[in-house]
Amino acid sequence: MSSALKLTDLKKSFGPAKIIQGVSLDIAEGERHAIIGPNGAGKSTLFNLISGRFRPTSGSVHLKGELISNRKPYQINRMGLSRSFQVSNIFTNMSVRENVRCGLLHSMGYGYNFWRNIGGLSGVSEKTAQILEDVGLIDKANMPAALLPYADQRTLEIAITIAGGAEVILLDEPTAGMSHSETDRAVALIEQASRGKTLVIVEHDMGVVFNLADRISVLVYGEIIATGTPEEIRGDPRVREAYLGEEALPEVEGVPA
Repeated sequence: MSSALKLTDLKKSFGPAKIIQGVSLDIAEGERHAIIGPNGAGKSTLFNLISGRFRPTSGSVHLKGELISNRKPYQINRMGLSRSFQVSNIFTNMSVRENVRCGLLHSMGYGYNFWRNIGGLSGVSEKTAQILEDVGLIDKANMPAALLPYADQRTLEIAITIAGGAEVILLDEPTAGMSHSETDRAVALIEQASRGKTLVIVEHDMGVVFNLADRISVLVYGEIIATGTPEEIRGDPRVREAYLGEEALPEVEGVPA
């Protein structure tokens, strides 16, 4: 299977602080890959390196075989990679519908044009409505995004990510702050949104990780100490020692202790 995302000896330092210390990772097309680790492990920094917000100190990132670690975020997005953030990154002064519609424009071949009436663009309104229906926000389409409940704002961000048409999706803690029922709905949405695509997810909820991911990488102090299937990670003593200390990994349905 061909590689969707490949990191090679990726390093990032801020002055004397070495945050990412030689990460190498190969994620196949169509794979659902989770990155876990304690707070301060460098997970968000790693996402920022992949998506172009940070330039690596050394090493490289390839997207579908093409070098992207020297490109700007918008260029990487147009090459087929989209990401969400830990803190909801939406247009709060725009409606829910307008947020999704903005995400759609470039993927449907419409560039920026100040004079264009985007409401009349062929297919955009229909596609926007379909995405809102799929994520369960159609009844809130005209509501200002700022007035959405927290879980719905996270859902809207996932909807915008879907709208971009990216083949590789990065989600940074998409279920953070959600209740159990909200998390269940978010996971169902993520499964639907990532079908046929490559998903890389940073997530603290181990139930989400072990039930969603095909493979898991454990990042500790800027280094990946283990990569494997949920069963392999669950039984890895290095993960128990470095990531959870004396605690055992939580029991998750379908993953033996």
